[in-house]
Order: sequence, then C-alpha cells, then structure tokens
Amino acid sequence: MTAPLDVQPTPLALLLLGRESDPKSERGVDCPGDLPAPSDPGLVERARAAKAKLGERVFVLGHHYQRDEVIEFADVTGDSFKLARDAAARPDAEYIVFCGVHFMAESADILTSARQKVVLPDLAAGCSMADMATAEQVAECWDVLTEAGVADVTVPVSYMNSSADIKAFTGRHGGTICTSSNARRALEWAFGTQNGREGGGKVLFLPDQHLGRNTAVRELGMSLEDCVVYNPHKPDGGLTAQQLRDAKMILWRGHCSVHGRFSLDSVRDVRERIPDVNVLVHPECKHEVVEAADHVGSTEHIIKTLEAAPSGSKWAIGTELNLVRRLAARYSPDKEVVFLDRTVCFCSTMNRIDLPHLVWALESLVNGDVVNRIEVDAETEKFAKLALERMLALP
Repeated sequence: MTAPLDVQPTPLALLLLGRESDPKSERGVDCPGDLPAPSDPGLVERARAAKAKLGERVFVLGHHYQRDEVIEFADVTGDSFKLARDAAARPDAEYIVFCGVHFMAESADILTSARQKVVLPDLAAGCSMADMATAEQVAECWDVLTEAGVADVTVPVSYMNSSADIKAFTGRHGGTICTSSNARRALEWAFGTQNGREGGGKVLFLPDQHLGRNTAVRELGMSLEDCVVYNPHKPDGGLTAQQLRDAKMILWRGHCSVHGRFSLDSVRDVRERIPDVNVLVHPECKHEVVEAADHVGSTEHIIKTLEAAPSGSKWAIGTELNLVRRLAARYSPDKEVVFLDRTVCFCSTMNRIDLPHLVWALESLVNGDVVNRIEVDAETEKFAKLALERMLALP
C-alpha cells in the first residue's frame, strides 16, 4: 500500500547485478550503484512528533534487516521471534507497529492480547520464503505422505519464517515451530518420543530447505542421503513413495532469496581478497556455503559473535546487508567487517517498510485510524499458537 504522504517512499536498493564495484568499497559493505537519497528531514520530525503524541500507547518493533531510518524509531530491535515475544511482553501497548514483514506481524498478533492492534506499515512487505509454502500446497503434501504410508510417523517442523496458516497446519498435526537458533532442539524433539508418537521416524521441514538440511547434517549427524526435497510444483512432490519411506528429513523446496544467493565462489573470493578473514554465515545459506564457512549461526548469533570478536579481527558476513552495514559502522575501525558477496544487496521486501510508510502509520494512529491492521482468525490462531507454545516448551 502506498503511503499518502507529500514525500513519496524512497526507492529500494534492489539487487544490482553485473555492475563494477567501486574499488574503494571492494572490502566494505557498500552496495554498488546509486543508493536512495536520504529521507526528507521533515519526515524525521513528523515521526518523532507522532510517536511522542502516542506515548506508551504505541510500541514500535524493528527487525534487524530494516533500514537505519526505520530502526531509529524502533523501541526494540531483534529477529522475528524475539520481536513477537517483546510485543507480547508489552500488554499495555494499544498499538504494535511491526517494522518487518507480514509473517512477523501475524506472529505478533497471535502472541498478543485481543485488545492490542498490530499494524504493518506497508502490506506489500511480504517474505518470498514464506510465500513458497501455501496452505493448499502443504495439505496436498500431507495427502501424498498419507498415501505413501508415512504421515503417521512424520512430525512437521515449521520455521518461524512461515505464514500463520502453515503454523496452524503444524499445530494441528502435532508439530512445532523453530527459529534458526533452536532448530536443533526442535528436530531432536521431533525425532524423539516427547511428541507422543512412536519412535520419531520423519520430519517434514517447512519452508526453508537449507536450514533444515544444514541442521540435520551438521548438528544431528545425518547424511545428505537422509534428506529429500519435496517440490510442490511437481506431481507427488517429485518423489516416489519409496523415497519418502527411506528419508528421515522431507525438506520443502523453499529458500531465502537473500541468503540463497551467497555462493561458494563468494567465500573463495573474499578469502583471496582478505587474508585471515573469518567467514560467518546464516544457516539459511546453501549447504556448500555453510560447509565452507568458519562460523554459522542465527542473526542474534552473528551479532553476539561480532561483539565478542577480538580487536583487529576480520569478518565477512553472509546475511542481509542492512545489518552488515550497521555492524561494520559499529565496530570500525577496531574490527573489519565486510559483506560476503560483491553484488547482493538488501532484502527488497523488508525494505518496503520505509520512513514515509512508518510516518503514515503513526500519524494515522494519532488521528484514530488503525491502518494496515494484521489480524489472524481465531481458528488459525488457536492451532498456530499451539505450535508456538510447543516451541516455547522445548528444553
């Protein structure tokens, strides 16, 4: 939705491919090409004024991948689940303005009280990964598993980066949600007996195949042969009944459009350019990238690793550029922080939340208009919350 402001939303810094890098930024985190102009200073003042008028009635959440101009007005920052929990911990806030993407706002609505209203400043801020698994596709997949005779021994484990519908499916079928930081615990639970099923046979992991594969192989000691990929665009997922029976991990064919672009060449290139560099990547990256890295971890893990890193160390980070640029600015010149790839830039959907949209949402609330409210229906919320609660109960 376009914000009805005098100043139009700033353009996105999209994936600028095939362009020559500025030699000055070859070891930095600048995006090649022209970046959007700074926000209108008038919008900054309007945001401050609107937030001041709302006071404690509003609570603004900012995901780590957001623009700096938006993060400036966030009451708290964090990853998707941390922010949803932060929202639930503020029951007195009438309005929750979630500067993130759609599935995050849904999770906040599920975990907050009925009297609280969750607002997403731009409804176009979605997540391509979450969109790769629809409720209809997953229901069809479960039918395929049933016909293959494996549904009864399969536990769904869905990544936080999924829609409320997928979380509800997971809750209905005895599964749990996971984050990139607790995926191992979630899989151990699913393969164990805590779920009340016999012998923990299989896991259907939705919707990010890379996080599922990396966790199963690197942390649970499985082989790549234990994993198969279910493609919802092929009949029966492109798999035979025997392949489903033999597999331990049934991975949904989904991925993050940002993390999925990092390649083995990216790792080799940065090692050639920067001697003694530490490569630190997110587990949503491809398996070969994760295997070639020195360190792997969630967004919060990346932040904590940089914080604890020794003075003079060098780091190439494989995650969203807004966060990497912020970390580079925070630790320069004590530590050298660079972006892992030369060409991949911002998450285009996350960056739809810009200052004009935030100002519009805040000023609308000042005027008594709740725009872009995110509401999950009661039935979906019931089962999605059940899956989330199972995650919260993990040891």
